[in-house]
Amino acid sequence: MHGTPIFEARSVFKNYGAYAALQDVSLAVERGSIFGLLGPNGAGKTSLIRIINQITAPDSGALFFDGKPLKPEDVNRIGYLPEERGLYRKMQVGEQCMYLARLKGLSEAEAKKKLRGWFEKFEIQAWWNKKIEELSKGMAQKVQFIVTVLHEPELLILDEPFTGFDPVNANLIRDEVLELRRKGATVIFSTHRMETVEELCDSIALINKSKKILDGKLIDIRKQYRTHTYRLEFTGNLISFTNALWAGAELLEKKQDGDHCTVTLRLLGGNTVNNLFQAILPVCELISFQELIPSMSDVFIRTVQQESTQDHG
Repeated sequence: MHGTPIFEARSVFKNYGAYAALQDVSLAVERGSIFGLLGPNGAGKTSLIRIINQITAPDSGALFFDGKPLKPEDVNRIGYLPEERGLYRKMQVGEQCMYLARLKGLSEAEAKKKLRGWFEKFEIQAWWNKKIEELSKGMAQKVQFIVTVLHEPELLILDEPFTGFDPVNANLIRDEVLELRRKGATVIFSTHRMETVEELCDSIALINKSKKILDGKLIDIRKQYRTHTYRLEFTGNLISFTNALWAGAELLEKKQDGDHCTVTLRLLGGNTVNNLFQAILPVCELISFQELIPSMSDVFIRTVQQESTQDHG
C-alpha cells in the first residue's frame, strides 16, 4: 500500500468570485485504499472532485496523478460517479451505456461483453431497450454506476454513491466497491453518511468551510479522539466496586441485576487500564471489558463544532 500516492493535491486554492471554495487544501490518497472525503454540505468536497476530474481548474496549487502532474488524458484512468446523475433521459439504456463506454476508449465488442456481464450481475438485462426516463431513481443509479466502473478505472471517485438506494441495493453497490478495491482500484468516496465511512474507509480528510481540518488513517483519528471511557460487565457487589475505584475513575452509568452489573466509566488523571484492573479485580469477577472509542460521527461533529467555536472566538 505504500509508495507513491495515486493522487495528491498540494496547496489547492479555488475561488468563485468572492466565494472561497477551497483554501490551501493538501491531501494524498494511497494506492489501493478507500479514502473518505468528508464534510458538511457546501464544505468544498464537490469543488475538489471537479478539479480532480479536470472539469474545473484550481486557481493555484499542484495536482499529481500516479506521481506525475495531472494531465487531461488521465481522465481515462479515472471513473467518476457524480452526485447529480448525468444520463440522457430520452436515450435507451443500452445505447446510452454503449455510447459512454466508447467515449472511455472501449471497442464496441469489448463494451458489449462487459456490459452484458454487469447487466447480468445486477439482474437488469430487461432494461436494455428501456428509456432512462422510465427508470426509477435507484435503477438509474445502477446504470450510472456500471458506466462509471466499466472501463476499470485505477481511481474511482464516488460522490454520495448511496443516495436514492434502498438498503438492499446500497449493499450491492458497497460490495461491488469492495470487490473493485480488491482487484486493485483506489476509491475516493465523498459522503456525509458516517456509518458508511466507518465500514469502508481506510483514511479520511475532513473539509469544513473550504479548509481541510482533519486527515489521516481512520483508526488513528478515532484513537486521537478517544475519551478513556470503558464499559465493564462483572459479577460482584456494586458498592464494593465503586469504593474500589476511589478517585481513579468517574462512574458515568451503572445498571444492576442481582449481582450482575454493567457500568460505564471514564479514567481520570494519568490512570491506566492496568491501574483500573488492579483496583477492581480483588472485588469482582470481570465478564467483559470494552473501550468506547468515539464513532466517526462523534469525531465529525466535535471537529466541526471546535472549528466554528474557534471562528467565533
